[in-house]
Amino acid sequence: MTNTNQPVLVAGATGTVGGGIVRELLSRGHSVRALTRNPAVADLPRGAEAVRGDLTDPDSLTAALDGVDGLHLITFSGPEYTPLETGPRLMELAREAGVRRVTVLNGGGPSPLEDAVRAGGLDWTVIVPVEFMANALEWAEAVRTGDEVREPFADRVSAMVHERDIAAVAAVALTEDGHAGQEYVVTGPEALTLHDKTRALAEARGRDIRLVELTEEEAVARWREAGHPAEIIEFLLMAYGNTPLIGRTVADTVQKVTGRPARTFAQWAREHADAFRAAAG
Repeated sequence: MTNTNQPVLVAGATGTVGGGIVRELLSRGHSVRALTRNPAVADLPRGAEAVRGDLTDPDSLTAALDGVDGLHLITFSGPEYTPLETGPRLMELAREAGVRRVTVLNGGGPSPLEDAVRAGGLDWTVIVPVEFMANALEWAEAVRTGDEVREPFADRVSAMVHERDIAAVAAVALTEDGHAGQEYVVTGPEALTLHDKTRALAEARGRDIRLVELTEEEAVARWREAGHPAEIIEFLLMAYGNTPLIGRTVADTVQKVTGRPARTFAQWAREHADAFRAAAG
């Protein structure tokens, strides 16, 4: 296990998964450096050290890497999710700093940075999450204002995963032996349809939710209106209309790696029920 006095550096520390990794590591007693482009405005948990750095400029991480034992990386940059090409230099700097373990969050599809991590000469672990339970927050406004969810492919199945479980798996791989060279697919404990998800949300908030199934054409028109580029729409049609086997197959990774069961969507729904309730009055 990592010496808790040696920090773990977490990239993407203000994001859904990165922020969870920061909190998970802190709860386990580890020292954490949270990488951010602007430490002055970063909203981080108490105990995390905010450090300046940008994965598109690897040399900006030199000071942040000093004395680090574990490093968590993401594969993209910015709101456009531009694939990072800086992996070889990042790995060079990590080796020079004495980093032992690296985790990388797979963003779906080929990744130059992930390739560099695998070839970087350090103990690497690739974390491959399926659909995040947090994606359901996209329905929150429609549920609050109209008691409905409007989506295509109502019978599609997803083994969606709680974001805290993704973070927990990464935290273990960053701080414990036995995970080098592993690619961990991280899922929830159930494969659910949209009907299952809306029922769980309705039960959690205490009010019914209608599921309105859109045609493929209606969904594409809505995504275009929302400003999604053609490649994102194509991806959504593939992911929702013909969900890959990996996305709808339950894996026992969370139990094996963390020693406890994966969290259910019903649990996630209870934790976020207020987001789906209309304001009082």
